Amino acid sequence: MSEIQDTFRAEVRVWLEGNCPEEMRQPYGSEKDACWGGRNYTFQSNAQRQWLERMGGRGWTAPGWPKEYGGGGLDREQLKILKQELARINARPALYSFGISMLGPALLKYGNEEQKRHFLPPIVRGEIRWCQGYSEPNAGSDLANLQAPAVDMGDHYTLNGSKIWTSYGHFGDWMFCLVRTDPEAPKHQGISFMLFDMQTPGITVKPIKLISGRSPFSEVFFENVHIPKFQQIGELNRGWSIAKYLLTHEREMISWTGLSQTGMRSPGEIAMEIIGGDTGKLDDQIMRSDIARFEMDQMAFALTIERSRDEVKSGISLGAVSSWFKYYGTELNKQRYSLLMDIHGNEALAWSSEDSDEQVLAKDWLRTKGNSIEGGTSEIQLNIVAKRILGLPG
Repeated sequence: MSEIQDTFRAEVRVWLEGNCPEEMRQPYGSEKDACWGGRNYTFQSNAQRQWLERMGGRGWTAPGWPKEYGGGGLDREQLKILKQELARINARPALYSFGISMLGPALLKYGNEEQKRHFLPPIVRGEIRWCQGYSEPNAGSDLANLQAPAVDMGDHYTLNGSKIWTSYGHFGDWMFCLVRTDPEAPKHQGISFMLFDMQTPGITVKPIKLISGRSPFSEVFFENVHIPKFQQIGELNRGWSIAKYLLTHEREMISWTGLSQTGMRSPGEIAMEIIGGDTGKLDDQIMRSDIARFEMDQMAFALTIERSRDEVKSGISLGAVSSWFKYYGTELNKQRYSLLMDIHGNEALAWSSEDSDEQVLAKDWLRTKGNSIEGGTSEIQLNIVAKRILGLPG
């Protein structure tokens, strides 16, 4: 470690100690403790608001983005140090954002200078909550079959049609969306990438209730929605390249569901509390082995992702590797919740109880099944891995 890196670590440590509220160093009580920001977001506490404002103001919600676009401007080693110091104090993420994990990288690569300066800083500060308009009723895994037409009207486009399985669409302030701008072109062509405010006249959002009883997804309907030309990103009719690039980041984001996050208790800790062990280790030998196997797989996956990120920073494209990450991470997440269901036994089946109006474990377990569908099904990811990584014949 160089002297410059040591100095940076010391500065980060001092800043975090002085700016991360104590409440933001505690485990999550519920999913409401995750801050998504946006113009309609209701903060759970003043500490949550302060943590977002302070991290966003420093650019550390997107620490690797250039400073001129609101980011932190940190290099690869500085990013590692910041991550380590946040973990050291168990700091919660200041912001969860599709704008940071998906749209931002696409804008940095394909947006023009005016678009970057207009859209990126509010994303960093958590002022806009984004949702994704990709899938349609007849365009899921076959995404390039999308049909929602956006017609050139001179100074704007007029959009009709619909999208489905839009994550948190009923909470989104803006949407990044794939539309059909040339209906005569082959299906992978004639697609364009556009952004628009969800308050634009002509947009209707209807939540979709899942088997868990929750409604994180929605249908979105468009009726003569006006989209200014400024909000079209990249080349007209060349949006498929942007779509593929963004999907690599989406799949990497989804893969992180398989890893332990700050504020999340491990299956081992929960098992010791519920099952117990007199000698400092879990009494149930089979459960102990299952947890150990899961945690080793999780650690190996985390190290692999870290190595891959270093390769990306050095100029090697992530590409099809994101499909493998997405597949393995979602499988790990399903394993985690299967373990938690086993650990809790019959109590895991509770939907509600006298102790709580809202039991969440069974619903979270059901939700993990969707992880292997959203962002491209596991079968599609395995096909991509076989063809583009392993080089197997079609």
